[in-house]
Amino acid sequence: MAGANPRSAGPLSTHVRPKKKSMSDPSLIEEQTAYYRARVEEYDEWFLRVGRYDRGEQHRRQWTDELETIRTFISSSSPLGDTLEIACGTGLWTGHLAALAASLMALDSVEETIAVNRQKNAASQIDYIVADIFDWEPTHRFDTVFFGFWLSHVPPSHFEKFWAKVGNALKPQGKVIFADSLKAQRSTASDHHPLNDSGVVERRLNSGETFRIVKRFYEPRNLLTTLKEIGWDGVIHSTDEFFLYGAVQQSNKGERRS
Repeated sequence: MAGANPRSAGPLSTHVRPKKKSMSDPSLIEEQTAYYRARVEEYDEWFLRVGRYDRGEQHRRQWTDELETIRTFISSSSPLGDTLEIACGTGLWTGHLAALAASLMALDSVEETIAVNRQKNAASQIDYIVADIFDWEPTHRFDTVFFGFWLSHVPPSHFEKFWAKVGNALKPQGKVIFADSLKAQRSTASDHHPLNDSGVVERRLNSGETFRIVKRFYEPRNLLTTLKEIGWDGVIHSTDEFFLYGAVQQSNKGERRS
């Protein structure tokens, strides 16, 4: 099983693009949502390392082992109590969370991905919500908020507002668990451009259609420092190559920016 490494930190185009979009362009989030709606039937190919993401059996084994490290970390945080999953997508994590939670609400802005998620997890009692997380307001509080491969899609202009919303969704002493991608070139499709730190990447579907989306890569130590500045603290780890993951809680002694 792949474990945490020393980077851990503790306590083809059919779209015409006359100009490059910045992360602050509202239309970029709309395009990002359209991308995930169009990608719904092939999304799991990335997770399962098949098709354009197939880089051989050894690569797949490493990827799977690193994912298992994250599942083990989530399990070690159980019981999760009343849980909210943000950006639940096609259910890459939903079933695992449902087995550990007293109740589970799964939220996503794309109805098509939730339909796939429902089908995968038909035997579980899950409350599904179709809503844009940037507009949605929680009606009650949760013991745990989880998001997988979502934080990297939050633009800088929305980062603090997003974390404030997460905080408002938590019960006192509630926790946030998350996982995301490191800037690992072998994680993306074989026909994608090399990953960079621009914050915006082009993603290609099997059809050849392309979209631009927000994709911000974090290192555990830098991310934890940023979160401490806005009132969160905890641990953030990385696996050997592909992922970061962690758990944080609101900190009364965090130095909040005004």
